[in-house]
Parts: sequence; structure tokens; C-alpha cells
Amino acid sequence: MAKIVVLYKTPKSADAFETYYFTTHVPLAKRIPGLKKYDVSKGTVAAAAGASGVHLVATLYFDSLDAIKNALGSAEGQATAADLANFADGGADLYFFDTKEV
Repeated sequence: MAKIVVLYKTPKSADAFETYYFTTHVPLAKRIPGLKKYDVSKGTVAAAAGASGVHLVATLYFDSLDAIKNALGSAEGQATAADLANFADGGADLYFFDTKEV
């Protein structure tokens, strides 16, 4: 299994972010080819040192890193990436990686 983890930093307006994210961005992202599962954090995103500066964490699951590469290169993946500018005014960090059970 491979994952994309997106750390959305604190937006200017949490309400505007939430509304846009769940009504527009999530449905757009769910059309990405090869997406197996999509979940988001619920409630405060904390850090060991205190406030994290992260508003929301999204995790998208794929079969492999190659599947992620193909997904991001698709029209749906490109549209989802371009949509970040419409609501993620606090910024977002994206991480891609493969996983293994230990």
C-alpha cells in the first residue's frame, strides 16, 4: 500500500476551508483513478510540543507508488492538485510514500 499524506496548515478562515474542502475538493479528489481509500483527521491536530499549526490531515491510499504517479498524472489528479489554490490559503505539505507492516 502507498499513501499520500496532506498536511493542511491553518487557513485564514476555518469555516470557509471546511465548507469548500468537503463540498468541492473531496468530491473532486474521490474521482482520482486508483484511489482505494481516503480519510481525514477529526478534531484538533496536536503535536508533542503543543499547537501543530496543522488544521487537517488527509490520507489517500493507493496500491503502489506507481499508482500514485499515474493518479497524479491523470486529468482528475491534475484538477485536484490545481484546486488547492482555491482553498488552502494557509499552505499544504504533501508527502508520498510506500508502506509495509512491521
